Amino acid sequence: MKTIWHNGKLYTMDKVGETVEAILTEDGKIIAVGNYDDLKVQAEEAVDLEGAVLYPGFIDNHMHMIGHGQKLLSLDLSKSKSADEMMDMLMNAHRDLKEDEWFIGEGWNENNFDDKKIFTRYELDKVTNSPMFLKRTCRHAALVNSKALELAGITKDTPNPNDGVIGRDENGEPNGLLKEGPMNRLLQLIPEPTEEMLTKALEKSVDDLLSLGLTGAVTDDLGYYGDYRNPLQAFRNVIGEKKKFRAHLLRRSTVFTQLIEDEATYDEPWIEPGEMKFFIDGALGGSTALLSEPYADNPSTSGTAVLTDEEIDELVATARKYGQAVAMHMIGDGAVEKGLDAIERHPAPEGKRDRLIHVNVLRDDLVERMKKLPVVLDIQPVFVSSDFPWVMDRLGEERFDWAYAWKRLLDEGFICGAGSDAPIEEVDPRFGIYAAVTRRKPGQTHEGYLPKEKLSRFEAIGLFTSGSAATIGKADSRGKLAVGFDADFTILDKDLFEVEEEEILDAAVVMTVVAGEIMYRK
Repeated sequence: MKTIWHNGKLYTMDKVGETVEAILTEDGKIIAVGNYDDLKVQAEEAVDLEGAVLYPGFIDNHMHMIGHGQKLLSLDLSKSKSADEMMDMLMNAHRDLKEDEWFIGEGWNENNFDDKKIFTRYELDKVTNSPMFLKRTCRHAALVNSKALELAGITKDTPNPNDGVIGRDENGEPNGLLKEGPMNRLLQLIPEPTEEMLTKALEKSVDDLLSLGLTGAVTDDLGYYGDYRNPLQAFRNVIGEKKKFRAHLLRRSTVFTQLIEDEATYDEPWIEPGEMKFFIDGALGGSTALLSEPYADNPSTSGTAVLTDEEIDELVATARKYGQAVAMHMIGDGAVEKGLDAIERHPAPEGKRDRLIHVNVLRDDLVERMKKLPVVLDIQPVFVSSDFPWVMDRLGEERFDWAYAWKRLLDEGFICGAGSDAPIEEVDPRFGIYAAVTRRKPGQTHEGYLPKEKLSRFEAIGLFTSGSAATIGKADSRGKLAVGFDADFTILDKDLFEVEEEEILDAAVVMTVVAGEIMYRK
């Protein structure tokens, strides 16, 4: 059925400031763009926008959809602003747990506390006798209690690993802080969620994403929950003709070969397979992002490489064997260097682009190498709001030139898409757009952190529309209002191009439309 969308402001996102009076859609596609009077005679039904503002559908370019749903369903520690508040939340949660059940929490961040306190195993032991696992907001560190350490066999005599950190007290005893490899190995002791549990989390996630105006996401979920069949089936259970949403599934290196050899099936255009995903380093928050020089605030470390050079090379070679691109988590410049070394040795297949995720810290020489390669960049503008000002102490002034340098990367011509990295950060795209434009936390009034990297409104919104579409090879079919493009729309009650900066955060979602169907209405 031909539907006309009209009586609002419709931004094409093809050119700065370009709008149209109306669009005509049919079978999930835009079939005409132009004047209302010219198109209304062709329409069989009409959607009156009643003055609202229509944009191409917002896409989150990097997140963990199931993890986001789990966070919505679990103990969320990210809102705690002090150690006392976090302890109160812990003491009042999961009171009916049995001693053989795990006490799970998400999202703590000591940088939100005035005293930067990190709890020890002994303090956590007072909360519960059950094994406890509390993920830090970056998901590259965790706090555990004595019971969890006992189950993992981590003692004073456990040697320090090459792929992470076992925190210790002044006597050499494990203090309950685990980073990278040791955290991941302990995580394997927690019983895997069932398909039913994953489906419930994903359904919660998709409903939330649609309510926030998101029509699709690049998501990293396959490989975190044991057998890949469970999370993959959860996607099939939730997303499809009945609940339209577009999920581009990164495939973790731990399950990538099995997915290929099993000839795993998806459900395009709603669910599609993506690149092979793996981590090269950690995060700046836990000082595990791999830098080429030591941390300014902790010269004893340059971060953590979670894979050896040989392992990185082997993973890229495996992806190429199957004609696939890779998606590499690389926050520090040391990690970027290792990743570039591998993809230069093993060029991307014809027509494919490798995905560089985060690239928070770069150097001139690395950018020049990147420009010669078929790559796309996953950037997270909202990291500026959460990481500054403390990250300035981590890096030191000499690394600011290419720190969180979204403007320079766009100016250099890179294909960039914006994501939230939810559940690590807030998934709401308004926060990402606001952070890209202002380079500060909501409510602050200064000129912004590293203000030369501020983006225009068009650039910021473009990161969540045409930019994100381009990173998944959909530049010619998604992310703009044009004939032949997908009829995916985000409809807000405010014009993000004209409101004051602080009002960006007040824009409410009126409708979210996927393939021409209203999937959320306020």
